[in-house]
Amino acid sequence: MDEALIEQEEHSSSLLLRLYIGHFLARWGARMWEFSVGLYMINVWPDSLLVAAAYGVVECASTAIFGPLIGQLVDKFSYTRVLQLWLLSQNMSFAIAGVTVVAILMYTDLMTANYTVFISLLVLINISGAVAVLSTLAGTILVEREWVVVISEGQSPGVLTKMNSVIRRIDLICKLFPAVLTGFVISFVSLTASALALAIWNIVSVFLIYILLMSVYKGIPRLRDVSERRVSVASTSLVGEVDESVSTYHERESLITSDANYSESSPKGTMIEKFLSLPYVSAWRVYINQDVVLPGLALALLYFTVLSFGTLMTATLEWQGIPAYVIGIARGISATVGIGATFGYPILESRISTLRTGLWSIWSQWGCLLLCVASIFMRSKISSAYVLMAGVASSRLGLWMFDLSVIQQMQDGVAESDRCVVGGAQNSLQSMMDLMTYIMAILISNPKDFWKLIVLSFVVVTLAAILYTLHIYRVRKHLIHLDRLLQLIKWRSYSCLFNLKNG
Repeated sequence: MDEALIEQEEHSSSLLLRLYIGHFLARWGARMWEFSVGLYMINVWPDSLLVAAAYGVVECASTAIFGPLIGQLVDKFSYTRVLQLWLLSQNMSFAIAGVTVVAILMYTDLMTANYTVFISLLVLINISGAVAVLSTLAGTILVEREWVVVISEGQSPGVLTKMNSVIRRIDLICKLFPAVLTGFVISFVSLTASALALAIWNIVSVFLIYILLMSVYKGIPRLRDVSERRVSVASTSLVGEVDESVSTYHERESLITSDANYSESSPKGTMIEKFLSLPYVSAWRVYINQDVVLPGLALALLYFTVLSFGTLMTATLEWQGIPAYVIGIARGISATVGIGATFGYPILESRISTLRTGLWSIWSQWGCLLLCVASIFMRSKISSAYVLMAGVASSRLGLWMFDLSVIQQMQDGVAESDRCVVGGAQNSLQSMMDLMTYIMAILISNPKDFWKLIVLSFVVVTLAAILYTLHIYRVRKHLIHLDRLLQLIKWRSYSCLFNLKNG
């Protein structure tokens, strides 16, 4: 009996390891592109953030517009179909984008020699990047919002917390190593070599990722059962909708013949009903009706920022003369701090609850970002850049702990039937905020004016912290245990007096 139990635990551990490795390989390619694209764009169009910001607008707008629909598609399709579509479209899109970048970089005079071809290649890069990001979103919803929850069902609450932390740790590790390696390749080999490596990686890795994740799906019966049930429910709903539409049609015909005034009174109501039943609108209605909508909004606001090692800040640092390998190392340090958050979160969450962990985390992030504001007032451009990087890197501890807190609140507080839809809407909202960042960068495209974007980002983080604080007060009716604080103050006062008397 003990041997069978040990074998079962070993089998489960092996499947989880395959899940983590598959997720790691999938995220590696995405993070390579995320770090590199800003450097590609600032080199393609020097002395301006315009091209980098335009790419960000296209990428974020696609997720903002199609994010809820992606969530609904993930909810309707079987796990295997989602897995196949996700990996094929994601990796091939990144490969196409990488090859296109190679073409632009190899022909340095292309913009002057044939401007039409140059713009066409830039459009292809933008479209490929947008498709890849949408595919990555489908994979994120599948693994982080579905599989992790399904696998942890029936086990202790700590299992879900641990799995969330491991998944986020993997994501942050993939922020670290690809950035450092790509930075060294760009600095000591060439931009072209890095783009070629990106394309090759995505072509080769897709097969291994698929094999690993399919073995997880086949090895955990619970995943197969949920997948089959989802497909069955989707098919039943479709048949029900067809039957309902046929019966509604006959009823409507009879009403039209019997009531001459029907046609005058129904159009407005019918149009409103049709609008509310649109997949895109219904997805947002589901999201807004959730109890965790305020934490979700606070998390989304944190994406309206240039205070991260993303496309805009990376391009600006490159313009300021910071070498690519230094930017890569700084991004790696930032990710390392974030990895620390994945170890600290389960400990803090187990002691002060998920809600309060989120509160302490977001305000600690806010405090660290004061360094970024201070960097504006430094005269040396190089010193300012390093202080900016230090502020961003240190703030990752609070950011990722807050991210884990909100994700767990959504997993615990959202019904199974709504998880994919809510996940898609949440990512769409985050992309809307990201989109606003890039729109602001288009309006303020001169790298010399980057300080204005820093101030705006800090104000938005402050707003997010206030919103989450209001949510905590609404749920708990208080922010701190005032009685315990007073008791602690009294105890310390008595202790000091006792020491003075006996001193």
